[in-house]
Amino acid sequence: MILYNVTLNVDDEIKEEWLKWMKEVHLPEVMATGKFISHEMYKIQNHNLEDKTNNYTVQYFANSIDDYNDYVLTYGPALKQKTLEKYGDKVLAFRTLLEKVQ
Repeated sequence: MILYNVTLNVDDEIKEEWLKWMKEVHLPEVMATGKFISHEMYKIQNHNLEDKTNNYTVQYFANSIDDYNDYVLTYGPALKQKTLEKYGDKVLAFRTLLEKVQ
């Protein structure tokens, strides 16, 4: 099992609109590629109660590294560009790839 994790920092002024877009547009587009079997989205809770940042993580699960690689090469660039054009630097993303240890 391969886990493609995208951690995002979202400006407060667009948070609600971005969440709606993620749920209604972006996540369905990513899943429509057929390269992931499921996904989960979480809001990162900060230990510091004064920290009001909007950080999220989206976890996409793939059966194989080949599915992930095909996503990155075939679909990823256009989907990243679409997000960049819509939100610019108001959404910053950090991506990691993890493999389940048996």
